[in-house]
Amino acid sequence: MIKISKVTKKYGTKKALNNVSFEVNEGEIFAFIGHNGAGKTTLIKAIMGIHDFDEGEILINGKSIKSRPVACKKEMAYVPDNPELYENMRAIQFINFVCDMYEVDERRRERNINKYAKMFEISQNLNDTIESFSHGMKQKIALIAALSHEPKIMVMDEPFVGLDPKAVFDMKELMREMAKEGKTIFFSTHILDVAEKLCTKVAIIKGGKIMKVGSMSEVKGDKSLENVFLELEK
Repeated sequence: MIKISKVTKKYGTKKALNNVSFEVNEGEIFAFIGHNGAGKTTLIKAIMGIHDFDEGEILINGKSIKSRPVACKKEMAYVPDNPELYENMRAIQFINFVCDMYEVDERRRERNINKYAKMFEISQNLNDTIESFSHGMKQKIALIAALSHEPKIMVMDEPFVGLDPKAVFDMKELMREMAKEGKTIFFSTHILDVAEKLCTKVAIIKGGKIMKVGSMSEVKGDKSLENVFLELEK
């Protein structure tokens, strides 16, 4: 579970996040939407302990990301919007490097790597160097590395960008399966129709402030999510 309480992040005099509060609970697929520069990536990096913040608190399953960052990160996986991987590594080396950090035993990692590499149709490329990959292939490697240690919480920034249609479909099905298992999924996206069909909850951010948050039905009412978002952007 992710609990965000009155979080404010400043860059000089500008508030990139302004008193942001909401919770993402177990078994939820939670969409975080907003225009470019609204504060989505800033909050995601604060959740992951990459960016510090000036006020408020972020708890990961009851633990503070500020005071217990390592314990929090052990329970999470992070997929950034731009998968900046170690280009000189082979794909399998990078995935194993991540598994080593999370202390994944050999049997579990082999099973998971094989499973997700097959799902994303990239098994034959695991021994290729990452620098030879397209953006979409790098995204798949980042996802496999994140999934291989079986995180309780998945945090993703625009996870569908660059993926081919089959990979998008498979990823959505996997997210549903993970939620059924009680895992927490929090991700940003600009693909509003996907968010509307896939997610149980949603938060809309504008200028660093949360404009709406709640269940998908509560937020959109009898309108489409796209219409609600565009109305808030006026």
